[in-house]
Amino acid sequence: MSDTSPMAEAFEAQRGRLHAVAYRMLGSHADAEDAVQEAWLRLSRQDTVAIHNLAGWLTTVVGRIGLDVLRARRARPEASYDVRLPDLVVTADDAPAPEDDVALADSVGLALLLVLESLGPGERLAFVLHDLFAVPFEEIGRILGRSADATKMLASRARKKVRAAERPASAVREQREVVQAFLAAARHGDFEGLLRVLDPEVRLTVDGGAAVVLGATEVAANARLSAGAAARGRPVLVNGLPGVVSWRADGTPLSVIAFTVTGGRITEMTVVTDPSRLASLDLPDPG
Repeated sequence: MSDTSPMAEAFEAQRGRLHAVAYRMLGSHADAEDAVQEAWLRLSRQDTVAIHNLAGWLTTVVGRIGLDVLRARRARPEASYDVRLPDLVVTADDAPAPEDDVALADSVGLALLLVLESLGPGERLAFVLHDLFAVPFEEIGRILGRSADATKMLASRARKKVRAAERPASAVREQREVVQAFLAAARHGDFEGLLRVLDPEVRLTVDGGAAVVLGATEVAANARLSAGAAARGRPVLVNGLPGVVSWRADGTPLSVIAFTVTGGRITEMTVVTDPSRLASLDLPDPG
């Protein structure tokens, strides 16, 4: 944005927060940026003298835009295939010091984004705006065309679903150890070792498709057969949670896997193998 007017400067001061709101609603940085840009276009057409709370006005606009996008996805699910799996932020896992675990826990984890994807548009809007950004229920209700009490009920339902999927922040280190044990067992073709760290009903999601319950035996067998890829893998953090990125022998990315660990076992694996999606990620260099 080249405009240097006071309105443009005021908008730029809000851009980071608006992007954060839109990203948590939509799970896609590209869609979030589109929503923020649309909010700017709407602001540029307004008489800003009548806007007494710019931050609140912009949050409302981004919320309405996000709600429209979510409803469109529900109406045309075939068009939303590529956005079912939220954008991934992949960073090298350089074993941060214990005091850094708090920063990891504060990041928007893949597990949370996947739970948000399962919420209805109204639930997601109410939860994101109220619980994550402290927007009053009255303002959220105006976006939804509902009463404040009805909006509270939406947020409450969403909160229960999110809490059911929460992972304790203190468990980040233990989660990493479980993933490392999985990778070591895969590299050595240790079938029993794989079974020890896999939940009997482990779920697998590939390239944003529907989650499939494969079970520990099948996942362990496939992991043992993929020992070569595991040997070329490097531990990473995927949206702040333990994962691994693997490369082919020629150095091109093969896959990114994010792990959900519960009770000392891997309960979910989210796998990205699509070449175009892998190419869009800012991946660390092979270790």
